[in-house]
Amino acid sequence: MRVVLQRVSRASVTVEGVVVGRIGRGVLLLLGVHDEDDTEQADFLASKCVDLRIFPGENGKMNHSLQEVGGEILVVSQFTLYGDCRKGRRPSYTRAADPEKGERLYEYFVNKLTEIVPTVETGVFGAHMNVEIVNDGPVTLILER
Repeated sequence: MRVVLQRVSRASVTVEGVVVGRIGRGVLLLLGVHDEDDTEQADFLASKCVDLRIFPGENGKMNHSLQEVGGEILVVSQFTLYGDCRKGRRPSYTRAADPEKGERLYEYFVNKLTEIVPTVETGVFGAHMNVEIVNDGPVTLILER
């Protein structure tokens, strides 16, 4: 499982002209599911995403977690995070989970986050989405398990 985490001052996701998820201060999580992933990876990454100390505290140092600052989460599925671009000009997605498994683990991951954080918004799995963010910092991290 791979997550691209971006600290944001706000973010939203739109599907067919309708805003389906919107947050204020918090993190945008782009989530890719690998064909060998299971719930163990989802549990680890959900916990890691809310516990990372990436929000500023005293003296501007990143000393606070999402949970400590009362931040919100927007989760967007993105199978292209497992695109392999080493050969040719068209990425290969053979290591990305099939849609059924991907959606099951995506939903599991989102549910795990909702057990920890009060505000968790999402995109629509498998849909074409427009994601708007205001990256705060900018702070962008890649997490894998």
